[in-house]
Amino acid sequence: MPERRTALLAVAIALLSALFFTCTYVMNRAAAVDGGHWAWTASLRYLATLPLLWPLMRWQGGSGAVLTALRRHPLPWLAWSAVGFVLFYCGLSFAAASGPSWLVAGTFQLTVVAGMLCAPFLYRDARRRIPRAALGVGLVVVAGVMLMQFGEADGGLDAAGWIALASVAVAAFAYPLGNRGLLLHLERTGEPLNATQRVFGMTLASQPAWLALAAFAWFRAGPPGGSEIGLAIGVAIGAGIIATVLFFQATGMVRNDPSALAAAEAMQAAEILFATLFGVMWLGEAWPHGRSAWGAVLVAIGIVAFSAVAARSAAGSSRATRQLRSDRGA
Repeated sequence: MPERRTALLAVAIALLSALFFTCTYVMNRAAAVDGGHWAWTASLRYLATLPLLWPLMRWQGGSGAVLTALRRHPLPWLAWSAVGFVLFYCGLSFAAASGPSWLVAGTFQLTVVAGMLCAPFLYRDARRRIPRAALGVGLVVVAGVMLMQFGEADGGLDAAGWIALASVAVAAFAYPLGNRGLLLHLERTGEPLNATQRVFGMTLASQPAWLALAAFAWFRAGPPGGSEIGLAIGVAIGAGIIATVLFFQATGMVRNDPSALAAAEAMQAAEILFATLFGVMWLGEAWPHGRSAWGAVLVAIGIVAFSAVAARSAAGSSRATRQLRSDRGA
């Protein structure tokens, strides 16, 4: 019974983390609807995250080890943060102007497939193998995403639609690639940084890029409005800090229970539902219907199945669980 209560609590915490992760899609869409520039949406989020995250480091392993790691190997940190944070969030922010929140949220779930497909290019050991079961489930997710996109576009995508789809796809691949690349670098150097320290380090390393992007946004669109700043801070607190801490807590509680770990991981499928509800209630977006609705269902089913496959292989392995967590760390 104690194990069952722990599992149920972990699932509830993971569901709550999905709720906070959803604010990324909805608030980015709100900024776009209000006429905000995508470059401000992207840069302000991470410029705001750093001062919010820094005080928390006292309880998360400290910032000293992170600063030492950055001084010793600045180039890997700059490179992987450029991929995992800058390229990722620029793509997601750019796509926010293309369609409803649920469409971006659903399409970004390609990240569960992307992390697996990146493995052969990163690793030289057994981790480079792509499991057939996971690949089959991944194809279900891809099919669901395509149904959603073509359903929303009434059977065909125009040039803007394809650009938006490509932007989210790039973001979906860049995120796990950057996070796993940094994990591999730390594995080679033997620097034991926890997940929060890695997020802090990548946020710090990416600051020059965000400042340059903010300068670009100022040149193109002028200074940010109060609503843009407020929404960016909301995303930084909700998704960048609260959701990440909750998700790490949930997966850590059940790391040795394959079924419970799979259930906790699968709660990310609720992001599509939350994004739909908030988009309809807050932004007046239309409900997904027809092929789009079936596509969202396929994506959700695929995420649940993929989580079961991934979590069973990760259960009991600290390294595998850390890697599974790394795809939800910003």
